[in-house]
Amino acid sequence: MGTTGLPWARRIAAVATLGDSHRRRLFEYVLRAGQPVGRDEAASAMDLPRSTASFHLDRLVREGLLSVQFRKPAHKTGPGSGRPAKLYSPELQEVTVSIPERQYDLAGHLMAEAISRSTAQGVPVEAVLGEVAADRGRLSGRPGDFPGALRELGYEPYPDESEGYRLRNCPFHRLSQEHEDVVCAMNGAFLGGVASASGLSPGAVVPDPGDGHCCARVTPAGNNTER
Repeated sequence: MGTTGLPWARRIAAVATLGDSHRRRLFEYVLRAGQPVGRDEAASAMDLPRSTASFHLDRLVREGLLSVQFRKPAHKTGPGSGRPAKLYSPELQEVTVSIPERQYDLAGHLMAEAISRSTAQGVPVEAVLGEVAADRGRLSGRPGDFPGALRELGYEPYPDESEGYRLRNCPFHRLSQEHEDVVCAMNGAFLGGVASASGLSPGAVVPDPGDGHCCARVTPAGNNTER
């Protein structure tokens, strides 16, 4: 998987962790290995002391970039064959981050899924893109905490004068500049799905054209208690 599924702050931390050259090289080595990697193997391949490799591999585990499993070496059997070896595998296949937060991978997933459904059903893509976006949005809701779900997705909600919410950030900003009608419709459907899963009517999300903020806003009907 990529970092899109991680909270934004954790993605920042993951990128910062790879600022160290030893950790970056070790992560790339484990990623390319194609199978779980032991500390001795990684240390030898990177020409590092075993203790140094172990320290940095474990740091990559703590930051969610690698996972650990313990496995008894296949060539050692019977009594005294030794403790299971600690092996490292990629938890993420890539690490990306943007400031402010963007969700271009999500947009790509929604559009690819819409094209697949369109081809299978023999209907125009635009007819199914909204359905796909709403379905995905419903997976991202937080029951009873719509503003919290919006913050987690990077929309940066803030109360406005109508007691609803404006959204400072557009996670699909660059795409919306070039394909406004398609992307804003997709975004509205996605937010409607998030609203529905958070216990609100999708109608709480309405268009909000203009510069410097998201193309949608939340009406007072979506004004849950701030968390």
